[in-house]
Amino acid sequence: MTNIPLGADRLGRQIAFMVEVDKLKEVFRQTKLINSHRQENDAEHSWHLCLTVILLAEYANSPDLDVLRVLKMVILHDLVEIDAGDTFAYDTARMVDQHEREARAADRIFGMLPDDQTAEFRACWDEFEAQETPEAQFALSCDRFQPMLLNLMTDGASWKEHGITHDRVVARNGCVEKGSKPMWERMFAMLEEAVKLGIVAPRP
Repeated sequence: MTNIPLGADRLGRQIAFMVEVDKLKEVFRQTKLINSHRQENDAEHSWHLCLTVILLAEYANSPDLDVLRVLKMVILHDLVEIDAGDTFAYDTARMVDQHEREARAADRIFGMLPDDQTAEFRACWDEFEAQETPEAQFALSCDRFQPMLLNLMTDGASWKEHGITHDRVVARNGCVEKGSKPMWERMFAMLEEAVKLGIVAPRP
């Protein structure tokens, strides 16, 4: 990486943050891309997730959804994985300390910014984690809907790779309904069809 000085003023700190979060492009998830079947990286997931929010916001349970707030949450919440790494959705062992690892990462990464933006970005991250507002609940709905869709469109690639069965997918992702009942009803129907087609294994 170049040694060009970025400056210690407000703009310099913001540029340093931009440089740091470029690392998100090198954090890989278990989910596979539809066409190439290579692993999706976190930056690709974040882009697809933002598009999902914009596209499907009309299906949110809350009629007064602040879509911009949701977008801020989904673009920011995975930045902590630069330090904490991606925790596979069904890895119960790594989930034990996931929040603590990610909170430490949030302190460091958002702490690179000017104080006002540090506070704003951390508040968005904390709101997503708390899952108390309609915006946070819809953000999580989209965050769970997107990888399920990719799994369905890749014949259950990462589910099969890790031996994930239909009941575990439903248990992990039923929270989609809290943010969007229509999205969960459609996804549940697709998962039921996926069992018939052998895309996801039924409960053993």
